[in-house]
Amino acid sequence: MRSGLVGQRTAVGNQIRGFFLSAASPCAKELETETPPAASEATAAQAEAGTTLEQPSSPQLPKSARRALPAHLPARDVVHAPSCACPVCGREMRKVSEDVTEILDYIPGHFEVVRHVRPAFSCRRCESMAQSHMPSLPIERGQAGAGLLAHILVSKYCDHVRSTTSPAFTRAKAWSSTAPRWRPGSAKSRRSPRPWSKRLPAEKLHVDDAPVPVWAPGMGKTKRLWVYLRDERPFGGRAPPAVVYRYSPDRKAEHPRAQLAHFDGFLQADGYSGFGPLYQAADRQPPSVTEVTCWAHVRRYFYDIHVTTNAPIAGEALQRIGNLYVERTAIKLSPEQRQRIRQSVARPLIDDLATFLDASLAMISGRSELAKAIRYARSRWAALTRYLDDGTLEISNNAAERAIRPLALGRKNYLFAGSDAGGERAAAAYTLIETAKLNSPDPQAYLREVIDRIADHPINRVAELLPWNIGLASPIRAAA
Repeated sequence: MRSGLVGQRTAVGNQIRGFFLSAASPCAKELETETPPAASEATAAQAEAGTTLEQPSSPQLPKSARRALPAHLPARDVVHAPSCACPVCGREMRKVSEDVTEILDYIPGHFEVVRHVRPAFSCRRCESMAQSHMPSLPIERGQAGAGLLAHILVSKYCDHVRSTTSPAFTRAKAWSSTAPRWRPGSAKSRRSPRPWSKRLPAEKLHVDDAPVPVWAPGMGKTKRLWVYLRDERPFGGRAPPAVVYRYSPDRKAEHPRAQLAHFDGFLQADGYSGFGPLYQAADRQPPSVTEVTCWAHVRRYFYDIHVTTNAPIAGEALQRIGNLYVERTAIKLSPEQRQRIRQSVARPLIDDLATFLDASLAMISGRSELAKAIRYARSRWAALTRYLDDGTLEISNNAAERAIRPLALGRKNYLFAGSDAGGERAAAAYTLIETAKLNSPDPQAYLREVIDRIADHPINRVAELLPWNIGLASPIRAAA
């Protein structure tokens, strides 16, 4: 099997870790969620004695103080109790204190406070102490639960709602002083995301790109998000669909060529000239990438001309191109069946279209827009007709166009990324969410499960957290 670009295994895991396994503030003291036991005991002793400490005239809160979560929110206790038997002498232990950590979580429709209660026990005989460890949190020492973080991500990158106007985030910000640091753009990662070095097995990739505005640096420069899509559903392929977004500071050809350096297969894309070297032989070796172009792009040229000039030749070309879409009758058929339908129905129509375009080009001005549209199609004729001989290929690159649509919606709502690093994180977030959408109707449930498990998940088993694997052994996601 040919292999293609994409770092799903190592990259997805490291990107998630880069989002959530991080210190969410430069000052660790600002993130403390637990009250020091010594302070609690001292306060209790003072209350029993009926004494109070003298307060200064203008009290200043310590840096470690943080806003308490609202008391009106429903709370759920999760008790992490150690064994009642002493680990040293085996005698029964007594409870002496407990530590409580409150986490703000979000269940679709309402908030809740999850109280992690960790009782501390002492042995009466040997005075040994025992207490369970605090479970790992999505953000170390943070107040945000997995459900709330998943909701914030989905609100921005799936529902395309600005964080500042998201109802859930607005309320959480009012309740917690660390809420602005929960977003994956401001957390300082303890480990840098590794390169997308692993490759996703694929015989065919759909590729496209879209501009993305970035606030700084480089105002006025065109930033890009590239999309690489694997989708075998139209012909009943066994590989699950997946999409990867890659950010680049410009549209230079070096970026897609580097991202596709190890790809070997069919590349369905528009007529971008930067892909040209990928289709050419190098070092006396045949090209590893085979070009497949898009009939939808060809049709768009004729459509624009027909709308503006109502040219009869453009209208006739539109009609003939529309007749090629016999794919409506070939959905979910095997590649062999799709090939037979195309050869019997579409092949004669394409041959007639070639004759029509050549004859029309001889009758019009060579400098007209219509002539340019005809030359665009005829210069790519081999790549346009390649789908006729292979039932796994598509007539158009509309699958990649659909994967680009969320970027356009996001641009209109949250307007821009804050920096090049923000563009990288946006690409990773789109990768996670859009791949989840291709495999599940509920990306928020998937993200909640991944965020909840990623802190303790072995890095060499990140593939278990991919959307098509996690559902097999995830009772939480099945219940969601």
